[in-house]
Amino acid sequence: MNGEPFVDYYELLQLSSNADEDTIHRVFRHLAKKYHPDAPGQGDPKLFNLLVNAQRMLTNPETRAAYDAKYQQHWNRSWKVMAEASDGEGFMEDATVRERLLSLLYVQRRRNMHQPGMGEIELGRLVGSPPEHLEFHLWYLKEKGWLQRLDTGMHAITAQGVDEVERQRVRSPERLVDGRVSRGRGAAEQTPPGPP
Repeated sequence: MNGEPFVDYYELLQLSSNADEDTIHRVFRHLAKKYHPDAPGQGDPKLFNLLVNAQRMLTNPETRAAYDAKYQQHWNRSWKVMAEASDGEGFMEDATVRERLLSLLYVQRRRNMHQPGMGEIELGRLVGSPPEHLEFHLWYLKEKGWLQRLDTGMHAITAQGVDEVERQRVRSPERLVDGRVSRGRGAAEQTPPGPP
């Protein structure tokens, strides 16, 4: 199971994770007979091998204990993914991070055409996110054709990205970039008033 996709042996055997050894043997015999490579019509060597692995893993107390720990970790991760998918706020925050990244790269290219790129650490600092959390957003922006990786390893906005930023500004003229409110093209950037 090192580096390989997790296989839910309980699901494969259609059993509860509390199933006893006798039940595992009984269900295994039924499914192994059905999917044995020599079975007429339904033989499935790949599935049969998975069933054999499941039966071996779950009927040995030591290997089952190790498997159950990984099984629990797998389901903990799955529940976290489901909870995050149900939380609409996360998606809104992601969209905001991507808009900020594009806006930063837009301003960088506009101000310095000879060095239009910004590194992940710098981008992370400016949007207030660790660089490793930007990986998804940078992948998305690159796949959309809105940013590119330069020969220097820096990220820079593309012409399509410029068009996207300008489309966003037309739809919603106020954008928060690096703590300042930008009111669209040609308007002066305003910073919030400081302490008196």
